[in-house]
Amino acid sequence: MSVRYRAARVGGTLNPQFAMGDDGCLRITSGEALGASPARITDRLIHWARLFPERTFAAKRDQSGDWRRLSYRDALAQTRSIAEALLARGLSADRPIVILSGNDLEHLLMSLGAMWAGVPYAPISTAYSLVSQDYGRLRHILDVLTPGLVFASDGDAYGQALRAVVPEGVEIVVNCGRLEGRRHSQFADLLATPASTAADQAQEASGPDTIAKFLFTSGSTKLPKGVINTQRMLCSNQQMLLQSFPFLAEEPPVLVDWLPWNHTFGGNHNVGIVLYNGGTLYIDDGKPTAHLIGETLRNLREIPTSIYFNVPKGFEEIVNALEVDVELQRMFFSKVKAFMFAGAGLSQAVWDRLDQIAERVCGERIRMLTGLGMTETAPFALCANGALIRSGVVGLPTPSLEVKLVPTGDKHEVRYRGPSVTPGYWRAPEQTKAAFDEENYFCSGDALRFIDELQPSLGLMFDGRIAEDFKLSTGSFVSVGPLRARVIVEGAPYVQDVVVTAPDRDDVGIIILPFIEACRELARCDRSLSPAKVLAAPAVLDYFQGLIDRLYHSGTGTSSRVVRAHLFAESLSIDHGEVTDKGSINQRTVLTQRAALVDAMYDGTDLTLIRAKR
Repeated sequence: MSVRYRAARVGGTLNPQFAMGDDGCLRITSGEALGASPARITDRLIHWARLFPERTFAAKRDQSGDWRRLSYRDALAQTRSIAEALLARGLSADRPIVILSGNDLEHLLMSLGAMWAGVPYAPISTAYSLVSQDYGRLRHILDVLTPGLVFASDGDAYGQALRAVVPEGVEIVVNCGRLEGRRHSQFADLLATPASTAADQAQEASGPDTIAKFLFTSGSTKLPKGVINTQRMLCSNQQMLLQSFPFLAEEPPVLVDWLPWNHTFGGNHNVGIVLYNGGTLYIDDGKPTAHLIGETLRNLREIPTSIYFNVPKGFEEIVNALEVDVELQRMFFSKVKAFMFAGAGLSQAVWDRLDQIAERVCGERIRMLTGLGMTETAPFALCANGALIRSGVVGLPTPSLEVKLVPTGDKHEVRYRGPSVTPGYWRAPEQTKAAFDEENYFCSGDALRFIDELQPSLGLMFDGRIAEDFKLSTGSFVSVGPLRARVIVEGAPYVQDVVVTAPDRDDVGIIILPFIEACRELARCDRSLSPAKVLAAPAVLDYFQGLIDRLYHSGTGTSSRVVRAHLFAESLSIDHGEVTDKGSINQRTVLTQRAALVDAMYDGTDLTLIRAKR
């Protein structure tokens, strides 16, 4: 049966070229040349301010709940003023700007002003200031950068972190709040600085090789690394996006977006799509959690988006609401041409439910765009926009990006080379050297496989992270990524994430991180009951016993049969590196930090262990 999709013109990976080398590596390119792109991303601000000065560039709700709007004309004027003020401070790549802020208009303007002045900036995860207890990662980042200026959106909220880690002599600029015990400047003073030709000359002096920003990796393996993002990376990546999704230029894109700007998906990909194509960004204060999804739904009931981005958990929450909320259905599907997720794999069950709702509400499906990228690729790298798209499919290279598939054990690592790939890590020459191979391809650590070996043009599928995989004592190889995804899908909605145990053991075990609130509802528990007691409820234990039994009996060998499981009632530590600021689990670090728990799972001393009934 043919499926009808809403019209949304796509392209960019329709003529892939494959070449097998003498080294046994397969090289893939898109077969499409990359079109011209500007020398710097701020050139697009000039362009749109001239063509559509009154159009809203970005908006965010104020304390009254009304949208506070920033036009392209005002954004350009304020960017020039901030740039003038920054130039007077003698900032540079050796004394860059650090931004401690969530997504807001001041953060946006500070980043544009920095790029206009040719001064790199680094947006830092708010969790390193507001969640961390020891500020270890924030201190590490400042030690790497040696900033000349730190901007904080709120002196009250960030005050403790600022006083703890920002050296005396480094200027602190705050937008609001008080910063007791520390001299500081006001953001309003930067805005009040009259712009001169000096600011415009600085803009013209920057170019493709100018460092635009430093984005720090989430530290899922070690301490965060500062990924150099040049203007060439940002501009070429947006041109790749535009050629892959030409519909972005057919009408100004409208986004409602919460994704944090210290990550490449939110800060490069989504903000970049708006600026490059003259669109409008509505900054969403919601998050894909039970407590904050309401704000996202409020915004989506009011603003008709043309393309919608989220992480898989966000789509799951929105699908739950769409099934019962007629007003949300009407607005959400009114103008949207495409969806896209990133950060993890979207459950096929959630994907199917979204398709079913769209067909019922508007008589057609909305195209789901998928792909694969990373901070080091700016991020857009692989794009799945062909006829065969499902969960796990990542597609083929975008225009001008070269991909090499390198045999690694029984898997193939994907490596990247092209204008959107980082030149390296800031002030980390050894890490930079280790990240590139002899042909200057960036080594991603991601494994891919073809959907169909006999039809490579159908595209590639994600096959896990090579660094997470391990062998059992029997020599059987455990592919952690696919096994973890299988457990999460099978355990929905009660499984949040999974850590797979353990290297050199006789069989596979898992540490389950459950959704406590979902388990509480399953057990019909009082809300005052602790997580440990919720997980000990008979209904919860019965459910997870059934899950482990199914996982065991559906396995095809020792490496895919789950034999034992522990329900984890605690919280993982961001300070110890067990969980990143974006919620990703560091499998190896958890196994190291929780070695005693893993030992107990295998030596019989874990009294709460769930064993598969064989």
